[in-house]
Order: sequence, then structure tokens, then C-alpha cells
Amino acid sequence: MKAGFSKTWKALLSWPKPPGERYAACEFCDTLHEAGTLEEGAAARCIRCGTVLYQNRVASLTRASACSLAALILMALAHVFPFLTMDAATLRKSLTLLGAAVALIDEGTPALGISIVLFTIVAPFVLAGGMLYVSLPLMFGRLLPGSFTIAKWMHLSEPWNMVEVFLLGVLVSLLKLGQVADVTFGIGFWAFAGLMLCMAFAVAGIDREELWDRMEVARR
Repeated sequence: MKAGFSKTWKALLSWPKPPGERYAACEFCDTLHEAGTLEEGAAARCIRCGTVLYQNRVASLTRASACSLAALILMALAHVFPFLTMDAATLRKSLTLLGAAVALIDEGTPALGISIVLFTIVAPFVLAGGMLYVSLPLMFGRLLPGSFTIAKWMHLSEPWNMVEVFLLGVLVSLLKLGQVADVTFGIGFWAFAGLMLCMAFAVAGIDREELWDRMEVARR
């Protein structure tokens, strides 16, 4: 019985291919290839320029789901707990990410404040939440309602996920703030740093070609 369960679980985690001929075009030289199946851990490369076309990553659905869930948890921590605390003489100020965005809007820079909300809150949430919504049911061969629409929005939000850009900007700004005030990193900062790593691992966890193939097979 244990061997049968193991065999069934392995079949669910394998990369299923929809019936019919499928092709993959190289994004650099536009060479068209027949998209065949790959062993776990293997990658298909362009026969002309050697660019990776798609990959069958190891434990792809498990990695994508786990990293997405971790990213959502860290996202909640990053917005609930203080991002940093500044001490200057008798003045002590603690800021959260959302509080920083509101402060920028109140100070007359609404474009910058709204950008922080969109690129560090909305886009990461759409990407991580969409990845978890789609990938977790696919581990069991299921497809939830609206998965194709969510997957499209997920891929559209990926270029706008600028968590690492924001974190780099904060670190550069702190180099100047450190000369006039004592700056202490809060739980929100470390959660945000962890969020950056989890988002990168979640996106790299599964190939886009594999995700769409799994969704197509689950729908049929």
C-alpha cells in the first residue's frame, strides 16, 4: 500500500504534457522547437544559440507553494511590525511600510507614496497569492476556479514586483540617516528581507511552461 501511494504521489508531481504537438520558440533567436517531455532536473536548450527554453525543476510545485506561503506570512509580519525606529535626541519615531507610504502622501509626494503601495504591497501580494492559489491545488491534480485568469495577472505583476529595489533604496537612505540619528531595524525590516528571498525562490521554483501545461491537463 505504501508503494502504491508513493507511485501515485510521484505521478501527481511529474510534469504532464497535454495531448497533441506542442512547440517552444527561443526568445532570442526565434528558433521553433518541438516541446517534448523532460526528466526532473533537466532543461531544454535552443539548438541554435543554447538559450534555456524551459526546465523541469526538482519538486517544482512543492517549492513554489512553500515559498509563496512563506512570502505571504512574511509579508503580513513586514506590515504589522515596525520597519525601523529612529532616535534623534529626544525624538523617537517608528515606521511601518504602510505608514511610510502615508507619510509621503501627506508630505506632498503622492506619486512616491502610491508607488510604494503598488510595487511593494500590491504587486508582491498578487504574485505570491496567485502562485499559491494556482500551485497548491495542482499538487493534487486540481484546478481552482479562475486559475487561468489569476495566472495571467500573476505573470503581469511579476515585472512590477520591486521588493528588492525598495530594500536597496532603504539601505542607501539609511547610510545618510545614520549620521543624524540612531537607526534600529525592526521585525518588519527583517521580515521584508526574508520576503525578498522567498519571492525570488517562489518565482524560480517552477517554469512557466510547466505551470501552463499542468493547468491545461488539470482543466481537461
